[in-house]
This record gives sequence, C-alpha cells and structure tokens, in this order.
Amino acid sequence: QVQLVESGGGLVQPGGSLRLSCAASGIIFRIVAMGWYRQAPGKERELVATITSGGSTVYADSVKGRLTISRDNAKNTVYLQMNSLKPEDTAVYYCNAHYITTAKDYWGQGTQVTVSS
Repeated sequence: QVQLVESGGGLVQPGGSLRLSCAASGIIFRIVAMGWYRQAPGKERELVATITSGGSTVYADSVKGRLTISRDNAKNTVYLQMNSLKPEDTAVYYCNAHYITTAKDYWGQGTQVTVSS
C-alpha cells in the first residue's frame, strides 16, 4: 500500500521559513519523480516544484529563489525548504509521487502552511 505522509506545515510570519517533509512507503522511491503541489482556498491545485529520480528540478516561477526541493533516496523522503515566505504562499501543500513509465500518480493527505502576521 502506497503512503505519502507530509509533515512540517504550520503558521509562520512573512519572511519566515519552514521545511516540509514527505515520507514515502510502498513505492520504489529511487525511480519515481517526486513533487510538491499546493492549493489555496478557492483556487485550483498548482505545481510548486518537482524533482526527478536523477535530481533534476523544476519550479513554479512564483517560488524560484525562495523554495528548494530535495530528496534523500536512502530515507525515501522528499523535502521542500521554504524561505522568505509570503502571505500568498498560504495553502495546503501536497506531496506527489509520479511513475514516469506508467503515468501513475500518488498523493499525500496534505499539510497546511499559513503565512500571516
């Protein structure tokens, strides 16, 4: 059974930092592309960042230079380091695992990030 468990969300002031973690089980972690998506109230879910099995990354323009995705294949975990946070970063953040060969996707339950003074 595939499980993606996010952690690290919370309330932070503008300009602050958070690090999200997503621990994966039930998948062949080293071969899947991993990603972070977010959904703000009243908006569609959007891509934040992805990282391939080889470590190549893609970022949404709105987060470039502030958020960094990384992965630790030994721990089956993907991270999202979030710096210089803005109120518009407020959303539920979802972890995604994507098998490129089969186009199969798996999702975590989400973790809330709120940026507010």
